[in-house]
Amino acid sequence: MQPPPRMRIKYMIPIAFFVALVIIEKENRIISRVSDKLNLKQTPETPLHPGVFSHLTLKHNVSFSSLSKGYQVVKRRLGNYSEHQEMMKKRKKHVLLLATTRTGSSFVGEFFNQQGSNMFYLFEPLWHVEKMLTLDTGGTNATASAKAYRDVLQQLFLCNFSLLESFIDPLPVNHVTTSLFRRESSGSLCEESVCSPVVKGVFERYRCKTRRCGPLNFTMASESCSKKDHRVIKSVRVRQLENLRPLAEDPRLDIRFIQLVRDPRAVLASRMVAFAAKYKSWKEWAMGGDVPIDEDEVRKLKGNCDNIRLSAEVGLRQPPWLLNRYLLVRYEDIARFPMRKAIEMFRFSGIPLTPQVKAWILKNTQVSKETSGVYSTQKNSSEQVEKWRFNLPFKIAQIVQRACGPTLKLFGYKFVSSEKMLTDKSISLIEDKVFRVK
Repeated sequence: MQPPPRMRIKYMIPIAFFVALVIIEKENRIISRVSDKLNLKQTPETPLHPGVFSHLTLKHNVSFSSLSKGYQVVKRRLGNYSEHQEMMKKRKKHVLLLATTRTGSSFVGEFFNQQGSNMFYLFEPLWHVEKMLTLDTGGTNATASAKAYRDVLQQLFLCNFSLLESFIDPLPVNHVTTSLFRRESSGSLCEESVCSPVVKGVFERYRCKTRRCGPLNFTMASESCSKKDHRVIKSVRVRQLENLRPLAEDPRLDIRFIQLVRDPRAVLASRMVAFAAKYKSWKEWAMGGDVPIDEDEVRKLKGNCDNIRLSAEVGLRQPPWLLNRYLLVRYEDIARFPMRKAIEMFRFSGIPLTPQVKAWILKNTQVSKETSGVYSTQKNSSEQVEKWRFNLPFKIAQIVQRACGPTLKLFGYKFVSSEKMLTDKSISLIEDKVFRVK
């Protein structure tokens, strides 16, 4: 027999009370264990862990005035967690745009660079780290560089430039440098708030183009960064997404990873033009020389393709630490549908797509050949998708297909079986593919 409604409400109060107390005690133990492991100082950048009460609602209008002191504590905590959920929605957004050279990352990075005054965008800050760690042989120690890249990125997302400074040569003096790589490509480093007075006789190699500023003051940059809600970093130097797990697990960050990929055949064709000295062997092979299959350059190409593919496989697999934090985007799709893909990336990032970004995209995806240079971010984007097919010899395309076959398949790029197929524009080499997480 069911008790009358008034009795049911009477019984629900103590039940809800004890359930809430049990949940709070469990949550306290979880937070305590996490806190012991992290040992992080509580700051505005280190928000509390999301509460378990965000999904709880009270279904009856019950007065708490006559309840015990303990229940008043429960009510207060419920309110605090509700406020915390609202704060979580307004957390600062952090985005790392991952790519390799000649994949269109500078072009795509500009989408975020043009977002507006609430964006702090950094262009290739890891350039300095790679340069400092480069060995006499021309390569880097993979383990050491991966850790350095991760730690520098973590501090930059927290608006701390101190670690980056230690990799800049010559060392900044009083946090001021004349040598930051491509400063002018990071709009946030050329804003008025970061524009120090011009120093007569001091030359800054990568000086701002939009206004006359003195050498970059990292203290001013840090203050400006701290005031921005959105922070985006573009880098072509991180080899493995797995190495960035500590960033995703850092409670001070609300980070998203966007991995930009491009057809490896197109990437090689572009590199042979942009980095002619480094790709001298490939150019010789393209002009008629034999291609030794076991050549170091071919093994290097395979290694690069494997790294890209392995990172994508981790991201698409969505392990718990990457849940809802990874997006794979093909350059070819951005070039063909720039506005559509911009909307997708900004929505994924939790960053508003501003009218400035839309205007920039419309202006810079339909430009003349005279304006579109090798290093330019201005492209007739739809033409860029097919251009490589007429510059890369079929025999070189075959080598790339053998070295990077699994990568081509994963990203939906079609193999070519003949010179005729390679140069036939009526045959698309891009499969229509949606990259869904598993």
